[in-house]
Amino acid sequence: MNRATTSTLGPLIVAVLLSAFTTAEAIAATETETGEKPAKSAVGTDESLRAKTQNPVSDLISVPLQNNFDFGIGPKHATRWVLNIQPVVPFELTEDWNLITRLITPIISQESPAAGVPGVSGLGDLNPTCFLAPSRPSSWIWGAGPTFTLPTGTDSLLTSGKWAAGPAAVVLKMSEPWVFGLLANHQWDFAGWRGRPFNRTLIQPFINYNLPHGWYLNTAPIITADWENRSGDEWLVPVGGGVGKIHRLGRLPVNLQLGAYYNVVTPDNGPDWQLRFQLQVLLPK
Repeated sequence: MNRATTSTLGPLIVAVLLSAFTTAEAIAATETETGEKPAKSAVGTDESLRAKTQNPVSDLISVPLQNNFDFGIGPKHATRWVLNIQPVVPFELTEDWNLITRLITPIISQESPAAGVPGVSGLGDLNPTCFLAPSRPSSWIWGAGPTFTLPTGTDSLLTSGKWAAGPAAVVLKMSEPWVFGLLANHQWDFAGWRGRPFNRTLIQPFINYNLPHGWYLNTAPIITADWENRSGDEWLVPVGGGVGKIHRLGRLPVNLQLGAYYNVVTPDNGPDWQLRFQLQVLLPK
């Protein structure tokens, strides 16, 4: 294992997270000293915000910062850190329809997983998705649209080298205290410079159980399949879950999540398990 990378990456991650929290808390403390109190009525209650964060096609503007730490990759049992910056911006098209846009920008740092394969850090491939969704409430909530992969990776180890596209859809039902649903997409390549085809599926079932005071339990494993792998080596199937809470940093509401997932099925040289931490900045209207 590349211990030099580990010794640099670990303190860097901790420093970034601590800096973000201490800065936000300092802002909150300043607002408190000036006598300004968070106006919950202006931005919604914790419960109403929680409901919107659990609906992928809600009308809430947000900026999730999802940190994924993958452990046990390759013969060297390497670690990979992926920070997904994925702003979600909804647009009102008509009284009946909304367009929800999401752009996932991955920032990746990975140790050397095997002899002859170097450690690497940089930008991965961008993944924009658009969902067309009904704006009026109903017992079942859904959205559908296209998703894309853009070969923007800054290193050959961080990019598919392919332009890809395909359908995406989400469906969910909210029945307090439960929320359950499924998000899925599939992409095929249509251009690019790398010889290996892009033919991948993503399936994310999600279940939330809501608790008092903005807390909730959740599971949202990201199941993937690469159909260009050899037979029997296509799937990555994690099992696990975590806990989350709507919190307020002064006037700013955020959604905090922490979870862990063990990969019961993983490709050869794939990760053994994942730790996921997310800070989602909420910008209600």
